[in-house]
Amino acid sequence: MSLKFITSFLVASLAASVFADDVIRFVPDPYPIGYADQGDVKHIVIKGANVTNKEITLENVIGQGVGMSNFKYPSKIAPNAPVTIEFDMDFAGMDGQINPVVVMIDNQGKPYTAQLDGYVKNPIFFGEKMFDAGYYAPNEKREWTFYVWGTDKKERPDLTLDETAQKDFTLKTKNVMLNVDKMDQIKEGGKVPGLKVTLSTKGLTRTGWELKQKSLRKIVGFKSQKFPKATPEVLIVGYWKD
Repeated sequence: MSLKFITSFLVASLAASVFADDVIRFVPDPYPIGYADQGDVKHIVIKGANVTNKEITLENVIGQGVGMSNFKYPSKIAPNAPVTIEFDMDFAGMDGQINPVVVMIDNQGKPYTAQLDGYVKNPIFFGEKMFDAGYYAPNEKREWTFYVWGTDKKERPDLTLDETAQKDFTLKTKNVMLNVDKMDQIKEGGKVPGLKVTLSTKGLTRTGWELKQKSLRKIVGFKSQKFPKATPEVLIVGYWKD
């Protein structure tokens, strides 16, 4: 699962349990939205029904979770009548199983939820996605090495840093053949074409919200010409030295 999506996923899961109300029902629950390639933008349609004998007036529909926009929905739902919600979903930054939540809000401010269920296919696999910088002083140089290969284990991915990451990091890659049979013991010399990646800091600076917190958190984004829709990334964590 994408690093950017983790926080939104946890919030959405909590919201589903808190706001769940058997008034507007979508079946199956969670509602399946199928498979998508990382970076795809798809138009999603979910269908349910008002299962009460009262009319429901919707004032807004929003998404809890990243990527949802351009919602279309009826302003009024008659008693025991069907309801269709449409929206666009951008699967950039997502990876693996996803469970975003659609929240419908009526004219009394009461929320009703529909939990979705889908899977995002990432063409690029990282042997590691989180790196510990430990206690880090601003502008201190650090370096991490890890392996990357294609999810299909056939095509070697290419990687460059995205524009934001280039401000703080540099990247070196080397073509290698990998043995990935054991994820905790990735070795060179196998049959899977991959990359040995060395990620280095140019010296991270402490700005903005980081001045108020001791925790260090940097998302490093990458780009691929072979897989232009992919949004691979790793996370650097640690603590700022006072």
